[in-house]
Amino acid sequence: MDEETNDKSATPRVGATTNLPHDRMTVQRFREAFPRARWSDSLNAWFVPGRTAQRRISRWLAEMEAEADTFADEKGRDAFAFDPIESRYLEAAPASFQIRTPYSRTVINEIREIPYARWDADRRLWTVPYRSFGELRQHWPAIETAAKRSEPDVRRARRETIRGTEEDEASKARTRERRRKRYPVPSDDCPPFENAVGTHVGVVFFTGTDGELADPATINAYYFPAEGREYVWVSWRQGGLEELVTTWPTRTPPGKDDLDRGWWLPTLEELRVARRDAKSRWRAKQRRNKDNSF
Repeated sequence: MDEETNDKSATPRVGATTNLPHDRMTVQRFREAFPRARWSDSLNAWFVPGRTAQRRISRWLAEMEAEADTFADEKGRDAFAFDPIESRYLEAAPASFQIRTPYSRTVINEIREIPYARWDADRRLWTVPYRSFGELRQHWPAIETAAKRSEPDVRRARRETIRGTEEDEASKARTRERRRKRYPVPSDDCPPFENAVGTHVGVVFFTGTDGELADPATINAYYFPAEGREYVWVSWRQGGLEELVTTWPTRTPPGKDDLDRGWWLPTLEELRVARRDAKSRWRAKQRRNKDNSF
């Protein structure tokens, strides 16, 4: 609860402050809802007196936001009706768009860039409100292209095409290497164990090392260019949702020295990706437990 000192006395007044968009209509509606509100030059904000002021302001702002969302959804519906997206992966349901595609990391990354997109675990689909139609249209070509590439028959055909080729062997080798859950770090500059660390394979938690030397050929092929330093293999694990959420990000992105070293303190964007992946794993585990309980 905020307090404002009245210019005519030293007695503080009980109430709350709020900042509003600088448009005449919003201010007018605010003054109608709060006739006792006054502009405070000292606080550079609107001041509403009363012990329940903060609660009343929050309720009013929520109502305004809901009204704005409704208007934005109506505009999105009109835009879609005028110029619809025709795709077997997209359904225009009454409440929102519904997106069903084969699993694709590219699809997931594209949809996550759309404001207010949500994963519905029960129905196994993504929902996007109509207010985000503009952003949905912007990302849709990449979404549909990735979805088509991820169809089971297309995947099978692609695997058959490269079967036995050098590309196929290289892909299998990368998969085998990743499953070993090891990572090269300089022998004289090891990262902290059991803390979130940014790497060329994402945010991980290093668990220990037996001192085995990492050969430069493997580092160059699957991780990053080795800079003539001596590296050792360190075991790693994926982070859980709770420990990733409580990890404090660095404000400084990794520099060249960090990239050459192979590890750094994770940035907020890196942690967001890791947290989303951890949340997906957690939901999948919950769903499996639920299915096994029947």
